[in-house]
Amino acid sequence: MTIERSLAGTPAASPLGYYSWTFGQMARDPYYIMVVIYIFFPYFSNSVVGDPVRGQSLIGYLNATVGVILALTAPFLGAIADKNGRRKPWVASTVVIMSIGAVLLWYILPGGAGLGIYQGLFLLLVISVAFAISEVFHNAMLPAVAPISKIGSISGVAFALGNVGGLSLMLFVLFAFSMPGSQPWSFLPEAPLFGIDQSAHEHDRIVGPIAGVWMFLFTLPVLLFTPDGKSSGGSVISAARQGIRDVVRTVKQLPHYSNIAIYLLSRMFFIDGMVGVMTFGGVYASGTFGWDTTTLLIFGLCTSGSAMLGAWAGGIIDDRLGSISALKISITMSSIVLLVLVSIQPDTVLYVISVSTEPVWSFPYFSTIPEIFYFCTNQIFAMFFVTGLSSSRTLMARISPPEMTTQFFGLFALSGTVTAFLAPLLVATTTTMFDSQRVGFGSLAILMIIGSVMLLKVKEEQATAARDPD
Repeated sequence: MTIERSLAGTPAASPLGYYSWTFGQMARDPYYIMVVIYIFFPYFSNSVVGDPVRGQSLIGYLNATVGVILALTAPFLGAIADKNGRRKPWVASTVVIMSIGAVLLWYILPGGAGLGIYQGLFLLLVISVAFAISEVFHNAMLPAVAPISKIGSISGVAFALGNVGGLSLMLFVLFAFSMPGSQPWSFLPEAPLFGIDQSAHEHDRIVGPIAGVWMFLFTLPVLLFTPDGKSSGGSVISAARQGIRDVVRTVKQLPHYSNIAIYLLSRMFFIDGMVGVMTFGGVYASGTFGWDTTTLLIFGLCTSGSAMLGAWAGGIIDDRLGSISALKISITMSSIVLLVLVSIQPDTVLYVISVSTEPVWSFPYFSTIPEIFYFCTNQIFAMFFVTGLSSSRTLMARISPPEMTTQFFGLFALSGTVTAFLAPLLVATTTTMFDSQRVGFGSLAILMIIGSVMLLKVKEEQATAARDPD
């Protein structure tokens, strides 16, 4: 029997081990989908802060602060873990922090009551930092557990499961708490389940505890069945000292890692642009078509389903064509689809084709031709978007030195966070400059194009650790 090797040069984990690793993504992603994108952050901005403009500003400062904290900690923590050899203790401790924090989101009440605005922001900051650090260590396990021939597929399956989790929980929230009382459909409960009070925004707040419990439960397979690196046997203090020295040495030896540096710089741009489309896609649709919360929730549900299919298919493409080819396809198609999205107005598609504004069916959501066209086009974007996320992670695993994986995944996390302000700033500036929501949304293509051009200089080859000049 042939033993498959991993990118780390060690025997790959068993199928139980590497498929259990994918559950870590399934554990985390529903929090991001429900809390950050679709439900809790909009609730916090509009109802807790009470002023959407100030709320968006505070969330922007929150994300910026997370970026600064990651810049100061993630590479060092990664280097320490590389020296210590183990990643699961970091995953376990951050998941405990996130799970408890997510449950406490229930106590952030409308109008700044309960924990209050600034206590709520601090809680969200703690969860966000723990989320990013957990992602670093979970991602860093991939090169050592996945067979080389399947690493793209395994990464894709992880993102697919993450969207399955998000879709399942949003469906539950929609039918159990959000839609009852708003539609006379026989399959809906007459009132929200478990006594949830919509007037107190309990259907918005409940997503925190649900995500927290889900996160804790679905991290257990990672902790129980996925193999971890062997402990070096040294003390934590010794590992910390050596880890800090390694980060300083890596910075000094940056020319040796130029291929990785160019890739991370490229990723700053294209990931910002692609995430920006997902973030502002609902905002653009809401402003263009007047979609309400329930419509946006249905929109998010379907988008998660499409992302699930894209992640699965993208993983197969990654293994067959290579990570960098899959990534180039993803960015190119995402840019094209964005230009199609911004071509849609309430009475126009593809910029120049006039269409009727009358409903084409009796279904109360997505009833006009432009709305249906926008909905369907966005599903295509979601497929390529998640393919890009998956392949960008796989490429990082393919080009990082095996003995420095966690350190470089710390930089990988940093590259997706430190410029998180860029896409919102570009959209805000161009929207104001041209007084056009369409131009502002479409400007995100600039970031994706810059990132894709830089990606042309990246080679899919594994780096070796630079020799210590001492």
